[in-house]
Amino acid sequence: MATKLSHDETLDMLLHTAKEMIRKDLVEGTAGNLSARLPDGNAVLTPSSLPYETMELQDLVITDLDGNVLKGTRHPTTEKDLHLACLREHDDINAVMHCHAKYCTMFAVTRQPIPCVIEEVHAFIGGDIVVADYKMTGSKALAEEVARHVGDRAAVLMANHGLLTVGKHPADCLKIAQLVERTAEIVWGARVLGDLVPLPDSTVEKMAPVYKFMRA
Repeated sequence: MATKLSHDETLDMLLHTAKEMIRKDLVEGTAGNLSARLPDGNAVLTPSSLPYETMELQDLVITDLDGNVLKGTRHPTTEKDLHLACLREHDDINAVMHCHAKYCTMFAVTRQPIPCVIEEVHAFIGGDIVVADYKMTGSKALAEEVARHVGDRAAVLMANHGLLTVGKHPADCLKIAQLVERTAEIVWGARVLGDLVPLPDSTVEKMAPVYKFMRA
């Protein structure tokens, strides 16, 4: 069983992961956002409209799960409802990342799911990465729509927007986002070569419980 992070460790990991998000080309500028559940049950979020390169620990914002700011001088991300809805609705989610990964966003703007045709996608994500219905950015409607998709999946596409991943901690969300982006690129390229060949039913049956076990 993984050791739970302390308050300070969670903040350190969230800040490092936020900086990695832009280094890994998952976002540009100040786009995207990241959150994590703290040991006391509150949440820490990245601030709104601040470059990741210059972001420091004191820039992070702590809120309760209803979005009330408890600590921090900056405004939390404008997508705070998106993050807090996932944390409120699912006790086994401890971190949320929203990014604009290029290939994932190609699928999101064409509203096509990313099919689970690679074994590791079953193991680490739980199946196809589906597309949540379009709702206005920053709205509670979007938060509710997206949160309902991550009960049994580690990732969901946001129609005409981008990717959202959930995990045990911020670094976990980053790893999942990179896997989904790599898979999206593979699927996009494979379709140029020909039709996708699904995994055998026997493999799917064997892999199905893996994600549930890892998430628990």
